Amino acid sequence: MEFRLLENTPLTSAVWRMRLGGDTAGITRPGQFVQLKLPGFYLRRPISVCDWDGDSLTLVYKVVGQGTEAMTGLRPGETLDLLTGLGNGFDVNACGQRPLLVGGGVGLPPMIGLCRSLVENGKKPTVLAGFNTAAEVFLRDAVEQLGAPFVLATMDGSAGVKGLVTDAMGDLDFDSVCACGPEPMLRAVYHAAEVPGQFSFEERMGCGFGACMGCSCKTKYGSKRICKDGPVLAREEIIW
Repeated sequence: MEFRLLENTPLTSAVWRMRLGGDTAGITRPGQFVQLKLPGFYLRRPISVCDWDGDSLTLVYKVVGQGTEAMTGLRPGETLDLLTGLGNGFDVNACGQRPLLVGGGVGLPPMIGLCRSLVENGKKPTVLAGFNTAAEVFLRDAVEQLGAPFVLATMDGSAGVKGLVTDAMGDLDFDSVCACGPEPMLRAVYHAAEVPGQFSFEERMGCGFGACMGCSCKTKYGSKRICKDGPVLAREEIIW
C-alpha cells in the first residue's frame, strides 16, 4: 500500500512519531505491524502500529541503526511503500475487565491502540510503562487522553516508581496482562502476574508475512512464526 507522510517528529532524543495517511482497512487488531520500504535498503523495516483510524496510522520508532536513522530524514508529503496489517495482534476479547498493559521502552507504542480498543469495549485498562530514566518517557499524554491510569517505573527513580515494571505491579489491581518489550521484561512480567496474559515478542525477520521462516520460535504447540502467528503469543503457549 502507498501512504503519504503527514508527520515525522521527535518525541525524545531517540524516539520519533510518524503519522501516515492511507487505507488502514488491513489493520484489524492492536499489536499488528507494518513493513516499511526505505530507499537504499534491501530489507523493509518492521514497525509496530501505535494507533490507527479509518484513514491514517501512527508509528513510533526508536533510532537504533542506519535504517531508523534514515527514517528521521523523511519529510511530510513524501510517499512511502508499506506492507500493512501484518501479524497476529492482541485479542481484546481475551482480556479481562481490568487488564494491565505493560510496555517497556519502545514496547509502549502498541499499548496505545490496545488501550483505546479496550476502552471502546467498555473495559478499564491500566497502562504501566518502564524506562531507564525520566528523559526517555514518551506517550504519557496519549494514555491520559484515553482516560486510562498511567503508572510509570524508571530504573534510576527519576520519575514514578524506582526499579523495574515488576516493582510497580504489586500495588495494582488487574485480572489479565498484555505486555510488549524486551524479552527479559516479558519473562519477568510472565512470572510476576499469574493471570491470563498475551505477550508480544520481537524477532529479526525478513519477509514479515511468513514465507521466509526466519523468525520461527518454539512454542508448546509447535514452531510458530513471530511475523505471521505472532508477534502476540498467549501465556499458555510460551516456552522460555
